[in-house]
Amino acid sequence: MDVIPMRRMSSRQRGVIAKVKANGELGRRIRDMGLVPGTPVEIQGRAPLKDPVAIRVRDFILTLRNNEADHILVQVDESP
Repeated sequence: MDVIPMRRMSSRQRGVIAKVKANGELGRRIRDMGLVPGTPVEIQGRAPLKDPVAIRVRDFILTLRNNEADHILVQVDESP
């Protein structure tokens, strides 16, 4: 499995958060949203201009700006 920034994931692609690279306030906010290592995520879709990205985390949909998604590394599931 490859580890890539969440921003590079395709629609409907699934994976597990491997690492949150952000520090300080941004890192705390990302972790407060439940985006911590070991959490399964799935890309639900993107806005027409590719920002923000909608992701499914647990039982809810969350949107992140691309500059936030750049700080989240995901081990992607490559199975069809």
